[in-house]
Amino acid sequence: MNSVKAIKWENESLVLLDCRALPIKEEYIQCKDYKALIDAINCLAVRGAPAIGIAAAYGVVLAAQEAERKADSREAYVDFIKKAMQELAATRPTAVNLFWALTRLKKILDDAAGCPVKEIRERLLKEAEAMFEEDIECNRKIGEFGNEVVPQGANILTHCNAGALATAAYGTALGVVRAAHDAKKEIHVFADETRPLLQGARLTAWELTHEKIPCTLITDSMAGYVMKLGKVDLVITGADRITLNGDTANKIGTYSLAVLAKEHGIPFYIAAPLSTIDITLKHGDEIEIEERDKQEVKYFFGVQTAPDSVNTFNPAFDVTPNEYITGIITEKGILKPPFEESIGNLFE
Repeated sequence: MNSVKAIKWENESLVLLDCRALPIKEEYIQCKDYKALIDAINCLAVRGAPAIGIAAAYGVVLAAQEAERKADSREAYVDFIKKAMQELAATRPTAVNLFWALTRLKKILDDAAGCPVKEIRERLLKEAEAMFEEDIECNRKIGEFGNEVVPQGANILTHCNAGALATAAYGTALGVVRAAHDAKKEIHVFADETRPLLQGARLTAWELTHEKIPCTLITDSMAGYVMKLGKVDLVITGADRITLNGDTANKIGTYSLAVLAKEHGIPFYIAAPLSTIDITLKHGDEIEIEERDKQEVKYFFGVQTAPDSVNTFNPAFDVTPNEYITGIITEKGILKPPFEESIGNLFE
């Protein structure tokens, strides 16, 4: 099944499907320099851990193009790109794919530092394009492995958006959904709306209806009751960072779903590429959680819904402890508890 493409490299610029405009309209942003990409990441025009990583890789290429025009020496050229990498790294602290991508591009830059600047740019672009293709293949593998745990006729609950809009294409959690749908399993998806920015309602529901996969939209507060009614067979979400022991950071509200799933005896799976696993962190308490603008909670798409003076707390992510996770679906298979052992063995 073909899925929507949210990231495209065209005419020496990065073209992004603007996630802020969905589901009302499909609009694209053309990033001709890396600072335009930084703005797109910060305002969530592009979002989702794998997509941010891939976009950042292309952002380094944009910086290399700009450096060719501005730098008066090879040293200044390399310094310009490194400075751009630092600025890209400062955009979103929680999703590890961003740092993984920049580390890969940094190695290419270091290895090619003595080459002509045109060759350096070409090598950086080749690496970004390779990462793009790798992500699509990786997501398809995640879908294949995840399909093994999806029963015929399953009702799947998901949270936020871990689909084609959050990756190069196909998706992680929605990659599993797509694989099960393609296997004619007659699945149905419950999509949490995902407050405060409604990624489930605006993006996941849009993707599923776009591809004619049966789905029902629910508010976040309905999930427990839907489970109690016996309408959910398994929960699958994406991830922004997974630690060595399997603790997982994902969009705020994921932890609540995991607790509810365990209470109701429902399997809870994470679907994510190996690039989302950060073995330098031992447990979830070490993950830096991004806090976003308080106005996102006080306003609902431009309409004020709370008093100006009320205090708000707006973490963009939460951490689900490993004991609530049934398995982590990766491109190398499904990791099972104890995760420190299964993750450690994989990375050896």
